[in-house]
Parts: sequence; structure tokens; C-alpha cells
Amino acid sequence: MDKQQLRYEVEELIHAYVQCIDDDDLEVWPDFFTDKCDYKVIPRENVDQNLPVSVMFCDSKGMLRDRIVALRNANVFAPHFYRHLVSNVRVLGEDNGVISVQSNYLVMQTLLDGETKIYNAGKYLDKIVREGDSLKFQQKHCVFDTYRIQTLMVTPI
Repeated sequence: MDKQQLRYEVEELIHAYVQCIDDDDLEVWPDFFTDKCDYKVIPRENVDQNLPVSVMFCDSKGMLRDRIVALRNANVFAPHFYRHLVSNVRVLGEDNGVISVQSNYLVMQTLLDGETKIYNAGKYLDKIVREGDSLKFQQKHCVFDTYRIQTLMVTPI
């Protein structure tokens, strides 16, 4: 496949992913992943020290769906909106149909009082595969630089 076409498809996947979160269309969020997947929101310091503990971890599409059901029905948190900015999307390579991608992200959070603040910043480390005509995340690790999370993290990054 042409490198420019692959990059375009990867960027479209990433942009659709963050738009889904920003538009609060979270019931669709699991559909961006393969059935067996690896989703982590993990501090950079843990990655640097090879420590496995994550703030958020799901290893299947079912677990991703459960996370959204809990968010909608069980979790108590201040209502908010996210706005993602994604930059420096780099296709690092492809091996046996698995595309390795790294990009930077910044998540701003706006509470209902109208105040917007930087909520989380870091990088996405993605493994992407083709399922039929579309790309899906097999792995998405959100490695965050922000050492202090101000509120309960219920919404995916």
C-alpha cells in the first residue's frame, strides 16, 4: 500500500477516535478496537520503569463496553466535556499486518461552569490492524506525562 494512503487512513482513524470521545458518542468508542485488544492509560513514569500499573486497563472490546456502561450508569463525577488535540502522527512501521503508530495528544476539559483547563497530555502508542476495509486499534496505550490527575478519570483518553 502507498505510504501516503496508509498515513491518511491512520490519521482518519485517530481523528475519528478522538471526535467520538469529544462528541460524547462513547457507545461507539469500543468499535474502534479489535475484539481482543489492549487499552491502557498509563503514567509515563510507570512505562519508564517498566511497571505495568495503569489508571485504566481493558483487554477486550467487552471490557471497553463495560467501562462505558459504568460511566453512564454507576460512576459519579462532575459533568464535563473533552477536547482533544492530536499532533505529530508518525507511522513507525508495519510488521505482519500490524501498523505501529505514535502521536502526541492534549486533552482539555471543560466543566459546566465554563472553565477549561489542560486535563491530560501525553502520547498514543498504537498497534493498528486492518479488519475488512477498515483499520482498528489492536493496542492503544495512552502514556500520559501529567503526573497529577485532578479528578476521577472516567472518560477514555
